[in-house]
Amino acid sequence: MIASQTYRNILNFIMFELGWLACVMLSQAWALAIVAIFLTLHFVLVSQYKMDELKFIVIGTLAGSLLDGLWLRTGILADTSGAAVITPPWLIALWAIFMTSLNHSLKWLGRNRLLMFLIVPIAGPFAYWSASALGAVTLPNLLPSLLALAVGWLVLFPALLALRDFLYPRLAP
Repeated sequence: MIASQTYRNILNFIMFELGWLACVMLSQAWALAIVAIFLTLHFVLVSQYKMDELKFIVIGTLAGSLLDGLWLRTGILADTSGAAVITPPWLIALWAIFMTSLNHSLKWLGRNRLLMFLIVPIAGPFAYWSASALGAVTLPNLLPSLLALAVGWLVLFPALLALRDFLYPRLAP
């Protein structure tokens, strides 16, 4: 594990951003392979409490994937890959890599709840809008889709942090 928290956060941020880009831009197989490599590197180089973090990542990945699946089924999002059974594998992988950031490079956001409630409903939908601009998903009805995404992120993000703080207090800020 890297000793410096700053360096761990920087590496986590870089791996999350590259993982997001891989999931959105590359084929399913390549994106999944890259995220698997990044998750392995995360647990070797970044994670201090590996089992707690692994459990939290699994819970958050399931919750986020279910929410994305709901959005896909209700027409808020549309998948362009054609690989979706419930939620496309690249979106599931994206949730897994995103969940690593909640305990590291985005940990600061959980410390300031007011800032979180200002940033999250913009940043969450912006990620989906960016993915749509790159052709990974579509937002069939742009404004209603963005509003639904904002509400979903306003509910899920703080719920994940509250769950983390309750179940895995060593991971909390």
